[in-house]
Amino acid sequence: MTHAPAQLARLDDAALDLLFLEARTHNAWLDRPVPENLLREAVELTKMAPTSANNSPMRLVFIRSPEAKERLKVTLSPGNVEKTMAAPVTALLGYDREFYEQLPRLFPHADARAWFVGNEAFANDSAYKNGTLQVAYFIMALRALGLDTGPMTGFDADKADAEFFPGGKIRSNILVNIGYGDATKLFPRSPRLSFDEIARFV
Repeated sequence: MTHAPAQLARLDDAALDLLFLEARTHNAWLDRPVPENLLREAVELTKMAPTSANNSPMRLVFIRSPEAKERLKVTLSPGNVEKTMAAPVTALLGYDREFYEQLPRLFPHADARAWFVGNEAFANDSAYKNGTLQVAYFIMALRALGLDTGPMTGFDADKADAEFFPGGKIRSNILVNIGYGDATKLFPRSPRLSFDEIARFV
């Protein structure tokens, strides 16, 4: 079953609060399991958002068993150990540096694979940029489904690759703790830059 394109409309204030204005990065978690169907749905939503030439390099592992958490623990920076061990699920998001092998299927309109084969620097740059873009989509998808997140870059990517992405094709990028956050443990929201510090019109 396919869905007809919806007419674009502004989200209401409640949706904007859920995704942006009231959403927070969580470091403490309620003892409440995360249903697998929500994690699957988050991936299904994420994959529909745009990437360059639909290259879709994001690959991820949902780490939730005690055994897998122990394997992850050795990769973590000290300040990220406790909150990660307590999170119901941690997603290790990486990017496939050979994403271009899927382009004949994902982008059949042109010989996009030829743009990257033999140009490792260009392929790695595209994989990293678009994989990181997909991390952002993934966080927003989780929020949209009522889950809280705690993204982190404080871990040893080489160790994580060895544990969860052996072979060298996929490179670890970002960790995201996932669950139902304990709002009583939140810090006050940190300040943000003003519009004029961020943007300008030309």
